[in-house]
Amino acid sequence: MDKTLRALRSANPQLAIQSIHARAFRRYGRPLALDTAAFCAAAEAAVEWPAEGSRYLAALPQLDALPEAGAFRQEYCGQLDEQFGFCWGHSSRLNALEWHTCSEFNIATRPLVLLLAKRAELQGEGSCLRLDAARVRAFYLAAGEAAEIYADTLHFCPCEVSRQGFGCIVGLARGTNLPLEPAQAPAARLAGAPQPGKSSLLWAKNKWLLAHKENAPLIARGAVGGIWGENWQIHPID
Repeated sequence: MDKTLRALRSANPQLAIQSIHARAFRRYGRPLALDTAAFCAAAEAAVEWPAEGSRYLAALPQLDALPEAGAFRQEYCGQLDEQFGFCWGHSSRLNALEWHTCSEFNIATRPLVLLLAKRAELQGEGSCLRLDAARVRAFYLAAGEAAEIYADTLHFCPCEVSRQGFGCIVGLARGTNLPLEPAQAPAARLAGAPQPGKSSLLWAKNKWLLAHKENAPLIARGAVGGIWGENWQIHPID
């Protein structure tokens, strides 16, 4: 077993953290046998690490233009256009879950943990969807590892394994996670203030989102507080 994973489990007995190579992960996605060195080097060189909080760019030109990105589109995306963005920084809690109508491809430039659930585990209908956080499972990616996260898998910002922060390259169908057109965007987010009754699960293009009930800032921006139970936290190992 990876010594980092062993230490991570010791620091987080509240969650059964498993590797993406474990059989249990097959329900949520699949590991990819991929040389990620060029992706990781380009991503790490392109950004500055924040002292706190996380950042996300839907498409990073330094990644999009890599020859390896073209080969990836051919092999895994059926020649469809795939944007390669980057999510990086510091995060430790579940806080929310999102989903898309397409698979998401993740490459860890630094070790990280994904907190995942399945859309089939959602309760309710429409904007009244709910999820018990007890359904969430935790999976570890070592630096350089890659995985496909299936379209029916709920996910969100990765959690850091080290206080050095996490880095996660994000491959998605072009346009995903970009801002909604004004006619589609909930008024609460356009105005920058909460407006009761205007919340929507559609948070960005091809991105539906549920916030944890404890995530007051996100709910104040118009997100539906549909996740109840433990707001899981991953404690870093150093």
